[in-house]
Amino acid sequence: MKNNYAWQHFKTITYHKCLVLHYCFRMGLYWQGIVHDLSKYSPTEFREGARYWQGTRSPNNAEREATGVSLAWLHHKGRNKHHFEYWIDYGINCDTIIKGVPIPRKYVAEMVADRISASRVYLGDGYNDCAPYEYWKKGRDRLWFVDDSVKNQLDQLLRMLAEKGEDVTVSYIRHTFLKGGQQE
Repeated sequence: MKNNYAWQHFKTITYHKCLVLHYCFRMGLYWQGIVHDLSKYSPTEFREGARYWQGTRSPNNAEREATGVSLAWLHHKGRNKHHFEYWIDYGINCDTIIKGVPIPRKYVAEMVADRISASRVYLGDGYNDCAPYEYWKKGRDRLWFVDDSVKNQLDQLLRMLAEKGEDVTVSYIRHTFLKGGQQE
């Protein structure tokens, strides 16, 4: 592991964590903002993140390309409830062996904060409020294991971000979505 990459990786994940903290606080999700992605600082995740750091995308993808699996990701997804993969269970009396289960809204909201923040980190000055929705649209059809209600919630919230902007969307999440109100 190169020292420079370790420092660069530390700055990247800390910047991302600070952005998520900002959005979670605006949504009223104080504890989630504080504990978001703490596992990225663990030796299992940090070591691989620093080894595969590139600054323009997740080092987990580079690790996966180099070795066939991302051990950092396997560690991360099992400890962070704002990831779809945390919410997978065995299917009983259904047509799949594994299936996604509904995710509490507070974690869906954290997913939105995470997606905005990751887009801001990796796109830099190229970020706009459409970027998280565009990224979501590219991959949503491959997420067969995600509960349909969660897909619909994310689709609506990220589309709202693209169409109405950050302030309207964050306010809506805090005052309506997290209180169980109907989405527009």
